[in-house]
Amino acid sequence: MQSTLDRQDESRTGPAPCAGLHVAIIMDGNGRWAQRRGLPRVAGHREGIEAVRRTVEAAPDLGIAALTLFAFSADNWRRPALEVEVLMLLLRQYLRRDAHRLVENGVRLKMIGRRDRLPADLVAEIAHAEAASALGTRLALNVAVDYSARDAISNAAATWLGDDSPGRAAFGRLLAWQGHGTGRDVDLMIRTGGEKRLSDFLLWECAYAELLFADTMWPDFGAEHLRAAITDFRTRERRFGGLLVAAE
Repeated sequence: MQSTLDRQDESRTGPAPCAGLHVAIIMDGNGRWAQRRGLPRVAGHREGIEAVRRTVEAAPDLGIAALTLFAFSADNWRRPALEVEVLMLLLRQYLRRDAHRLVENGVRLKMIGRRDRLPADLVAEIAHAEAASALGTRLALNVAVDYSARDAISNAAATWLGDDSPGRAAFGRLLAWQGHGTGRDVDLMIRTGGEKRLSDFLLWECAYAELLFADTMWPDFGAEHLRAAITDFRTRERRFGGLLVAAE
């Protein structure tokens, strides 16, 4: 029997992504990058926007079909009010200035996470950029804002109660349908800045992701770092809990 979720309108998720890798990045190290240079932390966040541009532009040519960036977690509201305000401003500026570039380059933008706590003008910019880029098929760009994987899973589970045909695949689609998931498993998770933790990011989608922790601070991250990460990824054996079968 078809589940309730299977009967949902799939058009809400936009065009199907191109075949290719799904790479997720925890963009860490902006504040430390700035402090090491005697600059305010917000200067690091501004430089981080340039790293986003470099990474988005490089991704399709490296075989990446979906790129998910962790921009602002649900726990980041605990940061100083001025820093939070600057982060929201920078995100708004990025959407306003880069929406046309995303469209020209065939990038489809989707924001995942909560929107009810964001400034109204930022929500409007998000909606505009998503609508303008909705037909992009070269790269699916997901940006996580006010995002918590634990909250996403909890909310999806609450919605799930009473469904007549549960299953892993359908539950994953439910995460995406609610606007808190990506709709596909992560192949490679990268965290910059030298820290080695997942920080409540895409916990469901990263069940079998390969993990790479880079010492490079996010503002210094560029195409060459992404290329090196993909090269490293392609040397790894992915067994998904099984065993590799030797060729006869």
